[in-house]
Amino acid sequence: MRQTHDVHSRSESIREGKVVTIIVKPIEDTTLGAVVTGVRLGDLEAATWEKIYDAFLNFGVLIFPEQHLTEEEQNNFAKRFGETEQLSPLQKGPSVPISNKKPDGTLATPSDQGYKLLRGNEGWHTDSTYMPLASKAAMLSAIEVPDQGGETEFADMRAAWDELDTTTQKELEQLSAYHSLYYSQERAGFKHTTDNIYGLHDKGAPLRPVIKTHPETGRKSIYTGRHAYGIPGMTYEESKALLDKLMENACQSPRTYKHKWTPGDIIVWDNRCVMHRARPYDESLPRILRGARISGDPETELAETFEDQRAEAFLPSCLLYTSPSPRDLATSRMPSSA
Repeated sequence: MRQTHDVHSRSESIREGKVVTIIVKPIEDTTLGAVVTGVRLGDLEAATWEKIYDAFLNFGVLIFPEQHLTEEEQNNFAKRFGETEQLSPLQKGPSVPISNKKPDGTLATPSDQGYKLLRGNEGWHTDSTYMPLASKAAMLSAIEVPDQGGETEFADMRAAWDELDTTTQKELEQLSAYHSLYYSQERAGFKHTTDNIYGLHDKGAPLRPVIKTHPETGRKSIYTGRHAYGIPGMTYEESKALLDKLMENACQSPRTYKHKWTPGDIIVWDNRCVMHRARPYDESLPRILRGARISGDPETELAETFEDQRAEAFLPSCLLYTSPSPRDLATSRMPSSA
């Protein structure tokens, strides 16, 4: 169901003797996303936070224009959603630069690992599905962005599920797929070594259901993306064809929204039901975002992992991650190459 311009909510609170009105306005002609105004994220009251979180669960993507948060303010906002992930060994707080500008001030080139990861993220994906513990949510704020290109696009996997016929839904609910950053980067034309930075690890490839039930709303959604491959019981080519077709059909209007960044914007989205991708831009120009990622609940986001033959080792951190699924013992063998 498409959202309409007329459906929006207002919430009032009193701050310093003044009535503050918070407006949550759905994005037109799409099934996800809302623009939230009348709120200062750097100074949230409890009642305001509750409204924001309710909207987060309802719309999947929230856009807060003209916030211009400091790093500390963004860190505090991120921590309201839960425990944050450590994305970099140099990371001192929840937030890290998501940027083609290197610490020395030069721009990333095709030989840089960061360049390869940024380019890979131009494919539809859900964050952290290649980690044993997938993420709950993520946020980005715009610091410096090009005038053309460099947008971030979002896709509503709840609505994509709703569009499937009953027979297809039942078939997909029986399937799982492995997830690997090595795999997705290889398909994008980039190879990486195992150096135990985030994603390029030796903990194995998680096996996750193709259809996910949201732990808070109960809604079902497609849960695949560019990191997914190797459905047990199928050949590599059969699995690839099914997953590619599923994503191609899912990520279509009116289930998508492309955001044109303006410095000061901050966006938060629900990784459990929304996919996203970066759009290309002139690589001779800086594109500097600040990102934070919120860890998932182990009860619902922790997955068993299996040997990923693209990695240079398999050293799972817990036996819980590696014990074979009974359904897969007879039929499953992960493909060794894409």
